[in-house]
Amino acid sequence: MKFTFLGTGTSQGVPVIACPCRVCQSTDVRDKRLRTSALIEHEGTVVAIDAGPDFRQQMLAANVKKLDAILLTHEHRDHIAGLDDVRAFNWVQQKPMDIWAEQRVQDSLRKEFAYVFADTKYPGVPEIIMNTIDGHPFEINGLKIIPIRSYHHKLPIYGFRIGDLTYITDANFIPEEEKEKIVGSKYLVINALRRQKHMSHFSLPEAIKLITDFSPRKGYLTHVSHQIGLYTELVKELPDNICIAFDGLSFDLETNR
Repeated sequence: MKFTFLGTGTSQGVPVIACPCRVCQSTDVRDKRLRTSALIEHEGTVVAIDAGPDFRQQMLAANVKKLDAILLTHEHRDHIAGLDDVRAFNWVQQKPMDIWAEQRVQDSLRKEFAYVFADTKYPGVPEIIMNTIDGHPFEINGLKIIPIRSYHHKLPIYGFRIGDLTYITDANFIPEEEKEKIVGSKYLVINALRRQKHMSHFSLPEAIKLITDFSPRKGYLTHVSHQIGLYTELVKELPDNICIAFDGLSFDLETNR
């Protein structure tokens, strides 16, 4: 299985519009961050996690020619705003796109993209099929996915365990019973917004502690803001088994638990 970080930035991305800070002004491509999203490829099946406003750009940058499904962590716009662009895959693949989301997120999509669900559809609107995540494991073309309930302040969201990989973004709390699903992960991706504590995201120290507690082979930090500092400086501070992810970073892993 191959995992690729399509985007590793916050809801504003990095650089932030009009921001004069040295991170936003950096010329290092690893400091340029699209909105957080990821891609999983396994035995011909290709699945994206979230489809924010940079979805089109991310699909082009990763040269994605086929997409089987999109998993949605939650309904905030930096994770769903690019769903209109599944139209391209509809046309190429000649079928609707499978969207996996919990019921609350589906209800939000029906409001946000009302034209997609209208009784009388305008020609060319995206074609999607809603699939419900109810907390139980499910499969996409044989790829087993285990939802992990987490909290984005008070908003319930989902992270995912896929084989030896656990991916959680936009969270600052994981219930103890849900942490059991993470145990044994060889790769742990977790959000780390900034160095200071935040009301709805893990901070850098909190993310490092979480990774250390689970002791995976490798931990990756994503959904980072310009406030976290320059990539070249941060990597020198991190433990050997933890790295800060950047757009386009990919790695291979086994899927068997």
